[in-house]
Amino acid sequence: MPTEAKARIRINDLLRRSGWRFFDEETGPANITLETHVKLKKKILDSLGDDFEKTAHGYVDYLLLERGFPITVLEAKSEKYDPLVGKEQARKYAHSQNVRFVILSNGNLHYFWDLEQGNPVLITEFPTPESLDHFHAFKPNPDSLINEKVEADYIVVTQNPNYRNDPRWNGPSEREAFIKDAELKFLRPYQLRAITALQNAVKKGQTRFLFEMATGTGKTLVAAAVIKLFMRTGNATRVLFLVDRIELENQAIKRFVQFLKNDYRTVIYKENRDDWRKAEIVVSTVQSFLFNNKYRTLFSPTDFDLVISDEAHRSISGNSRAVFEYFIGYKLGLTATPKDYLKKMGRISERDPREWERRQLLDTYKTFGCESGIPTFRYSLVDGVREGWLLNPVVADARTEITTELLSEKGYSVMVENEDGELEEQTYFGKDFEKGFFSDETNRVFCATFLKHALHDPLSGEIGKSIVFCARKDHATRITQALNELSHTMFPGKYNSDFAVQVTSPPEVQDAQQMATSFANNNLNGHTRFLEGYISSKTRVCVTVGMMTTGYDCEDLLNIVLLRPIFSPTDFIQIKGRGTRKYAFRYVEKEDGQVQEHTKPKEKFKLFDFFANCEYFEEKFNYDEVIKLPPLRPTGPGPEPPLPPSPGQPEYTNVNPDPLASIRETTIGVWGMKIDRKFYEQFEEKVKEDEVVRGFYERGDIRAAEEYIRQNLFEKPEDFFNLDKLRKSVQLDRRLTLREVIEKIFGGLDRFKTKDELLEEELAKFVSINKPDAAHMPVIRQFFKAYVTDGNLRALIESGEFARLADNPKVSLADIRALENWRDVIPEYVKDYVHLNQFM
Repeated sequence: MPTEAKARIRINDLLRRSGWRFFDEETGPANITLETHVKLKKKILDSLGDDFEKTAHGYVDYLLLERGFPITVLEAKSEKYDPLVGKEQARKYAHSQNVRFVILSNGNLHYFWDLEQGNPVLITEFPTPESLDHFHAFKPNPDSLINEKVEADYIVVTQNPNYRNDPRWNGPSEREAFIKDAELKFLRPYQLRAITALQNAVKKGQTRFLFEMATGTGKTLVAAAVIKLFMRTGNATRVLFLVDRIELENQAIKRFVQFLKNDYRTVIYKENRDDWRKAEIVVSTVQSFLFNNKYRTLFSPTDFDLVISDEAHRSISGNSRAVFEYFIGYKLGLTATPKDYLKKMGRISERDPREWERRQLLDTYKTFGCESGIPTFRYSLVDGVREGWLLNPVVADARTEITTELLSEKGYSVMVENEDGELEEQTYFGKDFEKGFFSDETNRVFCATFLKHALHDPLSGEIGKSIVFCARKDHATRITQALNELSHTMFPGKYNSDFAVQVTSPPEVQDAQQMATSFANNNLNGHTRFLEGYISSKTRVCVTVGMMTTGYDCEDLLNIVLLRPIFSPTDFIQIKGRGTRKYAFRYVEKEDGQVQEHTKPKEKFKLFDFFANCEYFEEKFNYDEVIKLPPLRPTGPGPEPPLPPSPGQPEYTNVNPDPLASIRETTIGVWGMKIDRKFYEQFEEKVKEDEVVRGFYERGDIRAAEEYIRQNLFEKPEDFFNLDKLRKSVQLDRRLTLREVIEKIFGGLDRFKTKDELLEEELAKFVSINKPDAAHMPVIRQFFKAYVTDGNLRALIESGEFARLADNPKVSLADIRALENWRDVIPEYVKDYVHLNQFM
């Protein structure tokens, strides 16, 4: 059969499958193949003219009609040709028929082209008549989107258009309570920057966007603002919001209803199969669309004008991406997983769990046109903590005698009986725990240690809400039992074996999704018995394996417990992110007609690490390892495949006591963990690769190198590098100069000196020039350092208001007297010779 005939057969089948009827079928003319049905076409469509099929530019292959009027030209090519070769020919046909849409097809590849908007887009099914009718009424205007003014109350004016007229808003003392009670959601400064970044991307002609935002920074609220932006400006009439888990589906509709219900209707697809077209926002799991290829049989490529993928590194991984790509129009991806550690590619074993997630992340960034790893907008955990929106954990690294050995390079060795009844030595490691090596004694110590050191609810005094992550489901079952037994002894009469609840996927636990939701809503098994009327969940601990990680919101969570090793940076970031949100604990006390409100802020959360995961990602994980990804293969969404136990090992159950060997608590500072701050290394690599900067440096023209970096590398959308971020990334306690950075990158400096080291150097210069006597040196040292680093002290000294030094912790009145004439010498020296900016 000729290739042209094959192509036409496939095209005809696709048209019929998409609901188009050839005019010689029983229903009226909706699709016409002019070359094969010219005569019959003329009988039915005389009003279109005798020469309808022959335009001034030749013959139309297919003309699709809706309600008797041309709506789309379909240009068919032989399957040996790329359908795009017919693009210009189809454009002429479309113009001659006053048609807006074009389909280009060779029977195997198909493109949909809106002549008023952009370029042909690859499709896998033809649009249905209904969807084209909907799309024909859609007249997007990118300029209106670009110029739309988005302010902090962009969502609030949808929630409550008259909020400014409410007396509580106009009363400063009541405003905060009003905002909280009305659940008004104002956009934060960085969320506004995300919207602006998207508008700028649209201005550049981009149609795909990726927001990389840390857990707890309000990605769903930003998504709501984006949806309103597209809807309000006429650049979308229907939006699809894809997630990869049912709990995220429920969470999304709850948030969109809260934020947008006054302007737009939101539905979950599987609950509204018959009338989803009446909604502006459709929420669905990607699995619902994938099942039985439902997305191809029940939907048209033009049904949604904007598709948003939540937790994009998961919801469009593997063949799930086909759902995302099926629909044409704008695409937005949301992810909390940074790509900083995906810097290079090299060879890696497919058994390594990093292979799976690196493929996921690489695909995510490619999908959104970010092959270089540069998202449309980035806001990291470090940014959130530094600006006061998020919290870093207090890490409690706890190890028993056995786990100390399991985590060591030598492992934990025991004598076990082989098949021949002989004793032989077997060695187990951390990854074998609860897979080949079992110890209920160790698990009991884990639970007791957690309960002893857990953070407590600041109002009720009970154990703070917690999530425990176990190695597998049966491990979760035993941990749940152990926690309930211990809590029964510690808190008699307060719980009914519901202090801890197992929340793992079916079939073992049927209502796990609802349990997770109830825990977040503070009504799992009722309310607390510790404080009457206080709205907090009676159940204090959820024990899980892989649930309650990605996208699970529980703002009042105070403890996260890791009872298994984690080898995936993605998983570690997601799990840690469950606790980073800030929260205000609130209790309203009513007594004798009086109402008193008690509030306490969440100031920290605790990460119990029983398997040295923090140490692994801080000291051992090779972020710079050259990784080569294997060829892409279809994979469904799901959790990281766990590492198997060591091969060839028999199972071993320990029955001996396993006392706690050590527990060490570390408060993570504003710069976060290493996994959160792989930033300076990125800048260093970019500068090293820049031949212009290298040339300036090698010629000794540092000033030119500085100017080039400021103009070409700083504050660019790639990473928004600047000196302040670089300083925080290297955890330097003083202002960093660009010259120092350049010298360090090209080997002129071996390291950055601390503030105190520079102070000592400046003091040494002062001493060498002014040669003070030994008797004055102690007070000179103290005064010199304080004067250089403290602007308030300098102002006080210069004004001569020495009496205000009475309560100064750095320099006292006695010190001023002891300085004698050095009190005047030091300020003059500092003014003339010391650059104060570096100490700020």
